[in-house]
Amino acid sequence: MIKHSGGCHCGRVRFEIEAEPDIEAVECNCSVCSKTGFLHLIVSRPQFTLHQGAESLSTYTFNTGVAKHLFCKVCGIKSFYIPRSHPQDYSVNVRCLEPGTIRKITVIPFDGEHWEDHVLELVQPSSKS
Repeated sequence: MIKHSGGCHCGRVRFEIEAEPDIEAVECNCSVCSKTGFLHLIVSRPQFTLHQGAESLSTYTFNTGVAKHLFCKVCGIKSFYIPRSHPQDYSVNVRCLEPGTIRKITVIPFDGEHWEDHVLELVQPSSKS
């Protein structure tokens, strides 16, 4: 595990995560992810540190209200959020990570358009070794 830094477009929101240098990112085809181009990397709360910008975040919820979509109020970028599938963790947008620490990204498709039928395909971060 290494530290990766990331943030929003304008730089007001900055965070750090602990993850492998070879990242497996999930590409979901649900209405929100496909429109925003979000590439998911689920990390546990202890693996995530928000360094700045909490006051710049705005929350959007819909449907069940479990997912907390966090956007920068200034530039509109969703660099991370609390996902419905893992409400105890964070989903980080791999596209918002600085490239210097990423060795390789493998993109895994996920049928989020039919979320209820496929949610069990998502692996909990603590079960990955």
